[in-house]
Amino acid sequence: MATTPFLRNKYWVLRHGKSIPNEKGLIVSSLENGTRREYQLASEGVDQARLAGELFLKELNENNIPLENVRICYSPFSRTTHTAEVIASVLNLPFEGPQCKVMEDLRERFFGPSFELLSHDKYPEIWALDEKDPFIRPEGGESVNDVVSRLATAMAAIELEFQGCAILVVSHGDPLQILQTLLNAVKQVTEPNCDNLASRIETVRVHNILSQHRKNALLTGELRSVVQ
Repeated sequence: MATTPFLRNKYWVLRHGKSIPNEKGLIVSSLENGTRREYQLASEGVDQARLAGELFLKELNENNIPLENVRICYSPFSRTTHTAEVIASVLNLPFEGPQCKVMEDLRERFFGPSFELLSHDKYPEIWALDEKDPFIRPEGGESVNDVVSRLATAMAAIELEFQGCAILVVSHGDPLQILQTLLNAVKQVTEPNCDNLASRIETVRVHNILSQHRKNALLTGELRSVVQ
């Protein structure tokens, strides 16, 4: 198994629970719309988040990780904030305390005004574009490579602030697919001059890796360990 001496923490990712936009079949990807309270979790999503919290707690116990070492880093969107609140409650951590950190760089990928508040049925158009060229932006939106840039910034900030922690990243489908793709790829880098996370990310920032992010798709409320 590939080792990760260039990382100071262990990482889990969690896609938010089923949201009201998920139920309505709407794309809600702008920061302005995504932070509205009417777009938080649906009741089924609250249940999914609670189950994910219980599973995360089980994995922490199995790995002998004390709760004081847990950090929850989450997107500011309503659906991810709501999910993180539920997780913190399950773990009995104060949501307003230092163990829970909102990070704007973990926000949803903005798909652009041509997709915003329209049907989920349009997602395949974006993913086809990603597979063709992950460096091309949907009109007015973010490319896969744009999301890589801010995820790299988020990871650098987490690694700088925390050490020896179990980090739970609560975010969205596309950003978490892209983050997993990055982390899985950087673990395989063997070049001697790539001794830190930033240099490794630059090495794997290529078409044939980034275009495959859909292979790491998560269901709503799905928890996954990515760095141990």
